[in-house]
Amino acid sequence: MLTIYDTTGHSLLKHNETAPITPDTVWFDLVNPTKEEDNHVEGLLNISVPTRAEMREIEASSRFYQENGASYMTGFLVHNIDPQTLGSSTVTFILTGNALVTVRYTDHKAFPDFLSRVERGDATCRTGAAIMIGIIETLIERQADLIVEIQDRVDKLAQGIFELKKRRTKDTKLETLLKGTGTQGDIVARVTESATSLERVLHFMRNTAQERNCDGKIFQRIETVDRDLTSLAEHRRFLSDRISFLLNATLGLISNEQNQIIKLFSVMAVMLMPPTLVASIYGMNFIHMPELQWLEGYPMALGLMFLSALIPFIYFRHKGWL
Repeated sequence: MLTIYDTTGHSLLKHNETAPITPDTVWFDLVNPTKEEDNHVEGLLNISVPTRAEMREIEASSRFYQENGASYMTGFLVHNIDPQTLGSSTVTFILTGNALVTVRYTDHKAFPDFLSRVERGDATCRTGAAIMIGIIETLIERQADLIVEIQDRVDKLAQGIFELKKRRTKDTKLETLLKGTGTQGDIVARVTESATSLERVLHFMRNTAQERNCDGKIFQRIETVDRDLTSLAEHRRFLSDRISFLLNATLGLISNEQNQIIKLFSVMAVMLMPPTLVASIYGMNFIHMPELQWLEGYPMALGLMFLSALIPFIYFRHKGWL
């Protein structure tokens, strides 16, 4: 789908498809574009729109380059912050002349959020560069929201892990907690990858803005975004360290529970050894066994078996092993 926007200086209006392109046409948004839509934009702006396969290439030279006077910047983004797991995709920003072209294959919520900001007057949209930095600002805001959400999830996991002995329910099984902690660790890793990609996009955009002699306000916003990314990096490092601690704690609890089970079996085996010995002795089939004819022999054997199991039990309890 191709959506074209014209600027009025303070807002964005959808371009009339039958009207010609003017200097006020500042944004071409390609979402899951068809080949015909790619060709249409290429014909209008005299640029080459990268394919989905080209956008997924990881070489820096394939993600950040200039061609026919246009600057290409491809970043890795995470999306769907509401579910437990994230989706990921790439988006390409193309600055050509006074216009911006965005190419994406997911309906990332940052883009409609940016349009809402423009409608409220919270974001400028006079040029393609202003629109691009506005979209990046919105992406970082959503990333901050995601980090806060991850913090809340990690807090719940920590509470479940360290209060496990108080309330052992199905929802707080160690296996479930381990899986949840690992999931949050994977999300933090992908958010970190996305933030690193945005930092590279921002660096290339700064160089492009210098070459194009953009408005000084663009550079101020770039610096602000750069500081925001640095601030979020500290939160991500804290989350990553905390998740690693929780993973180690959960694995330690699992190992401790396994040791408790093995210890219980070992103690039970030791407790049952003396009764087994008594039963073995009086289970022998020799003719001359004095206790065989003794009226109290059977209760005596049972008593010996009971006492031989009770004495180790009392000893283990005294030592704190049970």
